[in-house]
Order: sequence, then C-alpha cells, then structure tokens
Amino acid sequence: MEESGGGGAVIELKAEEEEGPSPEEMDPVFISCLLQPPVSHHDPNYVGIRRVLLHRKGHSLLQRKDLRGFGLSVGHRSSFSSNDADHQFGLVEPAYSFVGMHCIFDNCKASVTILKFGHMSSDLLAYGATDGSLTVCHVSESPSVIQHLKGHSKAITDFDFSSNNQYIASSSVDKTVLVWEISKGHCIRVIYGTSSQLCIRFHPVNNNLLFVGNANKEINMINFSTGRVTKKVYFDKELTAMDNDHTGQLIFCGDAQGCIYTVSVNSHTGSISRSHKNRSMRSKSPITTVQYRTFSLVARCPVLLVCAQDGNLCFFSVALEIQGYLTLLCSLKLSPRRHSIRASFCPLLSLEKGEFIVAGSEDSNVYFYDLTRPKHACVNKLQGHGSPVIGVAWNHGENLLASSDSEGTVIVWKRAKTR
Repeated sequence: MEESGGGGAVIELKAEEEEGPSPEEMDPVFISCLLQPPVSHHDPNYVGIRRVLLHRKGHSLLQRKDLRGFGLSVGHRSSFSSNDADHQFGLVEPAYSFVGMHCIFDNCKASVTILKFGHMSSDLLAYGATDGSLTVCHVSESPSVIQHLKGHSKAITDFDFSSNNQYIASSSVDKTVLVWEISKGHCIRVIYGTSSQLCIRFHPVNNNLLFVGNANKEINMINFSTGRVTKKVYFDKELTAMDNDHTGQLIFCGDAQGCIYTVSVNSHTGSISRSHKNRSMRSKSPITTVQYRTFSLVARCPVLLVCAQDGNLCFFSVALEIQGYLTLLCSLKLSPRRHSIRASFCPLLSLEKGEFIVAGSEDSNVYFYDLTRPKHACVNKLQGHGSPVIGVAWNHGENLLASSDSEGTVIVWKRAKTR
C-alpha cells in the first residue's frame, strides 16, 4: 500500500498470469486434422481444411457455453488469477473478462460522479466528486495520486482533457468552468456563468475552442485563450451530457427531458448551429451519457451510445453525410436509477457478434451488456464496490477499466489478456 499525498491510500493489487502453450498446440485431434490425407475430391486440401474448421467450431461453441455459465466475478477488494475457463480453453472473451483489480484509490470522501482517462493515454486518470475536488492519478506499475485540484465550491459535473493532456477544463454546479494546468496543479482560468455548468468538451482538433452545456438551455463556445464566450446555441431544456466526433464538426448532446441533439460546428468560421433533434429515446429522464464511436462492426458506420437516468440505453447509427442524423438501431431498458449512472462502449467486440457496453448499477456491481440481445443482455458483472457504481471509463490501451462509486472509491480493473 502506498500513501497518497492527500492522506488517502492507493492500494495496488497484482494478479499472476500464467503463460503456456495453447490447447491447439497440444491437441492431438487438431494435429490429426492438419495431417488428414485427401480423399477423392477435386481439392486435395478440402478434407483436412474442413475437419480443422469443424474442430474449431465445436471448440468455440463449447467455450461460449462455458463462459456464459461461468462466474466471472471478483471478490470484494481482492485479486485473482485468470479463471479456470480461460486456462481450459486458452482464449478469453476480450470485451469483458478480467483477471482482477489493478489498484484502488480511496482518497476521496465524497461521491465520485465522473472519471476519465487522458486522451490516447493508458496511464493518466482523473476523477471528479460532489465535494468539488478533482484528482489526477497515474495508474501504471506504481499507481499514485499526482495532483489534488481544489477550486470548485460545489459538485463537479464534467471535465475534459486537452488533446495533449496538458490541461483539464472542469464544469460545476457552482456556475463556473475552471481550467487547470496539470503539471503545476494550478487553476489558470476561471470562467463565470449564470447557471450550473453541466457538460464540457474541448474541440478535438482546435483546442482553443471549448464547448460548455449548461442549465440555461444553451451551449457556449468559449475561446480557451481569453475565456470569453464567442457563440451560443439555444435548446429546449438544460443540457446534461455531451460528446463530439473525432473531427470536431459535430457535437452530440442530451438534455434533461431525454432528447438528443446534433450540432454542427465550423471551426474555421466559428459558426455553430443545431442540425437535428431526436426524440426516439422514449424517455423524459435526464441523459447521463452521450458517447460517440467512429466505427462499429455491427452497424458498419459511426455510432452513438446514449444512456438516461431512468435506465433507457439506446444505440444509434450516425449519418455523417446528413450532418449527423441519428437512426435508432436498438435499445435496452434497465431498472431506473436514483443516481446519474453512466455507461461506456466496451473497446472490443466479443467472439460472438454483438455491441457490448459497460455500466454502473445501484446494486454496487459493474455490468456488461450486449445491446443486440435485449432478452439476455447481461453477459458479465464485476463485484468489488460497496456502494452504487456511478462512473466507468476505459484507458487507451483498453486493458484497464476504471469504475467509481457513491462513497468515493475508484477501482481500476485489469482486463484478461487474449491468446
């Protein structure tokens, strides 16, 4: 255990991973398939190849059946080795199999409502809490807290890293946006508003532009260098969640009544305007998550994940050629939440065709769902938190998942290696 600078503890937990030859390398049936002599067929390789494919298909089906019924869970604040199913078959489901906890941060004494890894970073993690604190950590081989950023007087609602991870911009219920220089731990700019600032994003290409959604039913485009609002776009309700595409030409945002908006941005002229409004969420509950993904193997196009506080999860295709027009592909209804629980795409698809997401829950577990299977959506859960899990986030390397709860604990889970 390594003591953090703020008096809390950073607990590092490691799990031993066993390496060895794959079952195919040791399986005499597989080898005999490869050596099968040809029979009377026009293709001399036909029989051998066919037997190999049939052998692998049976192997895969057996593995899927085992993984669905296998208890892939983690004991409270403990680590464990790869489960028996992984060793038996030599392959794991890449989207939702874990070897245990990598580390735990428990320095925060208030509910941690939002956490994110740095852009293109597998090591830099930050999380914001209802007491107005923002904590920045390293989660590498020696996890540690590197900065405690204190400046907000009320709950942090959102934050975003600049593209080079040099700065963090945070929004709060205290009606301010603060810009932090991470290396020095100093607030370098305070931007005052007239209402709660609820969601925030840097422009992904031009970091001199900052977009903030607020309780005044508007998005403000702010000049990062001066702190001045240069443009505004108005909406029907207060904006509660936001994300943008990788080019920065589109912003996707959700409001307090379950509506999703697409906003067009021209970073050269500085213009910003509403393009589309989507009401297909069938929800009048605040949107807690809006997450854009450049490509999906299921949809074969860009997609958007939207999560509402009443438990509605929706998966949209994004038509870039029609200014980000959204089409509902599938949806999932979970139990309503008292907290503003967030969700996230899983970084990799399973061996089975599907679209996997991860979300927190009121019952203190982290759940993994397949949006394409609404009747049997839950595919796994992680157990370890002692209170409702609110935030979830993946690192860039896709080997670590961070989750936060209402008591201030942040757990970083280590994903199982695939073979």
